[in-house]
Amino acid sequence: MVKRVVAEGLCSGRAGCRIMRLARATWWYEPGKAQERQEPLRVRVHELSWKYPRYGFRRITALLRQEGWQVGKRQVQRVRRLEGLRVPLTKRRGVRRGRSTGLPTRATHRGHVWTWDFIADATQRGGSLRMLSVLDEYTRECHVLRPDRALKSADVIAWMKKAVAQHGAPEFIRSDNGSEFIAKELQGWLAKEKIKTIYIEPGSPWQNGFVESFHGRFRDECLNREQLWTLTEARVVIEDFRIQYNTQRPHSKLGYRTPADYVAQLARSAVPVGQGLPTPEIDKPRPMLQPQINAQTNSPGGSKR
Repeated sequence: MVKRVVAEGLCSGRAGCRIMRLARATWWYEPGKAQERQEPLRVRVHELSWKYPRYGFRRITALLRQEGWQVGKRQVQRVRRLEGLRVPLTKRRGVRRGRSTGLPTRATHRGHVWTWDFIADATQRGGSLRMLSVLDEYTRECHVLRPDRALKSADVIAWMKKAVAQHGAPEFIRSDNGSEFIAKELQGWLAKEKIKTIYIEPGSPWQNGFVESFHGRFRDECLNREQLWTLTEARVVIEDFRIQYNTQRPHSKLGYRTPADYVAQLARSAVPVGQGLPTPEIDKPRPMLQPQINAQTNSPGGSKR
């Protein structure tokens, strides 16, 4: 109201404050600019949020700490709220009701239980895409993420041979009762490699929850964001996502470490079989400190598809 009467020339600011009983300190107050040390953090939060639009403030905090920032999750959450960078809410499915039928075999060390499944999509030109995914349930590593027009049991065996040659054969492998997984040729190869199979009950995808969770993240962070026109483009984009998932994406169940970092820490600490690493307290707030930037450091961010 004081601004209005002053703008209309009815009185001065001093008189307006006296009439409206407004403190003159409030009238003359001008909000200062944000602290200079907060500006680099705000810029970096913007860059990471645009690069990974489906990451929440916890994963953005983990990425910042990987880069050397000493920040707490509440500080990053406050910056994202002020900048309007909240992740849009997704429609949640209804909670499954009924008695759980979990399988007794649970991964206790790396290479104990692998899980595999298929996920379907399509290119922009209408061609189908069928993707095989193979994960380690203990370390959350994605060993195989291969798209093709069609994948038969022979193709599954070929990619499994590559994964076994690189990471070693698992003790168990969990899957549904799809035709590719129960084929005699595949059963014979698994028996030859001494890999025991675990089949979930028909119509019970929650019994294979690790790969189902991965497929949800994969579809949300890659397939729903990309326009894949050809099979070749799909293979390049999806392989880039697999590498980024293993080496850059913080995983909440691993203490917001990447699967690659977790595997490296397992190797350094020589954890006995059946024991895991303790989850660090990453949510403890710390005073913010801008990381040291060398003169030859490349600019952050990257190309955006």
